[in-house]
This record gives sequence, structure tokens and C-alpha cells, in this order.
Amino acid sequence: MTEQSVRRRMPHARRREQLLRVALGEFGRRGYHLTQMEHVAAAAEVSKALLYQHFTSKEQLFTEVTESIVTDLTERLNVAVRAQHDSAEGIRAMIRVLFDYATAEPDAWELLIRHLDKPDSGPGTRELRDLRDRLGTAFADLLLRRRRADPALSPSALAANERRARLLVPLMYGSMLSMVSWWLDHPDTPRNRAEQMALEFIWLGLDRLRSGERLPRHGPPPGNS
Repeated sequence: MTEQSVRRRMPHARRREQLLRVALGEFGRRGYHLTQMEHVAAAAEVSKALLYQHFTSKEQLFTEVTESIVTDLTERLNVAVRAQHDSAEGIRAMIRVLFDYATAEPDAWELLIRHLDKPDSGPGTRELRDLRDRLGTAFADLLLRRRRADPALSPSALAANERRARLLVPLMYGSMLSMVSWWLDHPDTPRNRAEQMALEFIWLGLDRLRSGERLPRHGPPPGNS
């Protein structure tokens, strides 16, 4: 039996899994717009007709690839954060998961970095927006864990904390994603040092904000001329 015959007779579910895996690599390298169905078919060593038997369009293929990434990464983050009772350790756990994921799943990471901040239209929109919202919710929950459990905090003070957290959340997960991508491009930097820097950047910055420190609204920051 030839190798081509083996490929032709691959069970449907196994073939579909293979095509999704190959498509992930192609979308990760090129992005959605530059990847064509013929790229995926060629990389999988199948005909375009066979690819279309499993996925009716590039949009469907990208959406299913994205759904798989979001499901996997969300579950990893949930498990890591649930195991922590301290806010700082919860953020550390999230950072560790992102470093682990980027290391183990480089193609998926490339796809996320390319498309996570642009989920406003097109295929995968709902899935990417959902991941972005879940990251935001997880961060906000960590930031507000102690405040929400404080019986001395008035409803108006808690509401103010909630509003502040929503403003900080995009800065926090944006800085974490950027740090991971920077580290991937600078592998000579020890990973534990990069993780610690990400945690300190987020946590110490938050501490200064929580203590009431602010820059003046006009003019240069203090100490600058």
C-alpha cells in the first residue's frame, strides 16, 4: 500500500484533526488574510477538494482553529488561577501559563498575537473577543478579590474600585502578552527573570496606583526637566 493510499484512507476524525493542526501552523506563520486554502492543502499533502470536504471555507477553518486555541488556553488559565488564593500569586500563575503556552504552542501564540487585538470583524471574531473578555475578567477578579471581601468598603467605594480595575485590565494583559513575545525573541534572557519582571511591572505599578500616587495632568513627570 502506498503512502498516498494511507493518506486517502485516514479516518475522517483523524484527518480533520490533522488538517486543523496544519492550518494552525499556516495561520500562525502568515496570518488569516495571507493564508489561502491551497497553502493548507499543500502543507497537509492533500488536494484542495479533500480540504473542502472537511471545511466549506477558509472562514470556517480559521474559526475552528481559533475556537480550539481559546478553549485550551482558557482552561489552562482557569486551572492556574483557581489554585491561588493571593492576588499577586494569581497574576504570577497567569504569567506562567502564558509563558508555558507560548513555548509549547508557538503557532497558536503567533496567531493570538496577530489577531487578539483586532477581533472586531471577520472570522474568529466572537472567539477572540471572548478570550480577551475572559482575560479581562480574570484580571479584574484578582485585582478586586480583597476589596470585594472587605465588609468595611462602602458600595460606592467598591464601585469606584470596579471602574478603576476595568481601566487597568487592558494595560495589564497587554503588558503580559508583550513581555512573553519579547522573551521569545530574546531567548538569552532567563525565563524566570522575564516572568518576575512582568509580575513586578504589573504588581508594583498597581501598588503605587492603589496608594494614590498620580502624575500631574499637565507638564512633565516629577524629576524631569
